[in-house]
Amino acid sequence: MGDNNLIFVGTFASSKALNDFIIFNGFLAVENGKITRIGSTVEYETKKREGAFTNFKIVKLNEDQFIVPGFVDCHTHAPQFPNIGLGLDRPLLEWLAKYTFPLESRYGDTEFASKVYDIVVKRLLNNGTTTACYFGSLHLNGTMELAKSVLRHHQRALVGKVSMNLKNDAGYYNETAKELAEVETFVKNILDYKNDLLQPVITPRFAISCDKQLMTGLADISETYNCRIQSHISENQSEIENVLQMFPECKSYTDIYDKSRILNNRCIMAHAIYLSEEETRTLASKGVSIAHCPSSNTRLKSGLCHVRKYIDNQLVVGLGTGISFKLSLLIK
Repeated sequence: MGDNNLIFVGTFASSKALNDFIIFNGFLAVENGKITRIGSTVEYETKKREGAFTNFKIVKLNEDQFIVPGFVDCHTHAPQFPNIGLGLDRPLLEWLAKYTFPLESRYGDTEFASKVYDIVVKRLLNNGTTTACYFGSLHLNGTMELAKSVLRHHQRALVGKVSMNLKNDAGYYNETAKELAEVETFVKNILDYKNDLLQPVITPRFAISCDKQLMTGLADISETYNCRIQSHISENQSEIENVLQMFPECKSYTDIYDKSRILNNRCIMAHAIYLSEEETRTLASKGVSIAHCPSSNTRLKSGLCHVRKYIDNQLVVGLGTGISFKLSLLIK
């Protein structure tokens, strides 16, 4: 008998699809950290009598306990962890300038990055988030520290080095050629781990911080390495106004990404509060998924996302926390 071989007996809840929720009593077997068998209470009693579980430690749940699959956080900014709870007095663009960009600029210090990211990954795992889609920072080496923390603690993750090439007051951006080179290096570094738990994700922050040259270059890297791509879309009305002024040739926020070849079935867009009917149809036709972030949307006073409308239009919608505004995926 060893702690690596466990049998959990009790109530289980799961979902095979959006409208297919199941609750059952039974057992779940874990061998060397992997689920190897799930069955009914009758099957458990039969196999126990046959001696099939001799080398397993049996854990029986109380009547008020149950087991669910691990949570999947579809959108979270790991560098923002030290700022949790700050900035509730500011809308999105002011909040980025005052709180977020100055903090994220510190992650060029790999010692600082490693310390924070270790706390972030452990905190998420301790609260049931076994899979996360992370935004890192602008820094190549700093974001590699996030990947190392993920591997160290055995969390499944998509990790992205944030891309920005347009100037801001914090000086938090890269020149285009440097940024594209660093992103490709980052992707190669992640793939070199050859670890099924870790994937790279191309991460243009949003259209306010990236010009078309950078976004199309990032789309090329995503295509070359067949990796996912993530960004933000239509989170805040002032953001949308700024974006359309920057890209007057485009008719909508979605059109900017479409003309930059960002949108495809490997793409995850966060927030998506103010999409028009046409934008919704475009994203659905491209196979784009939406990361719905209710805590962030309400705490930044950005607005409310039309989740049911998106689901009815065949968009895949998952939950994200953001991170500076996260409560818990369970609460959501």
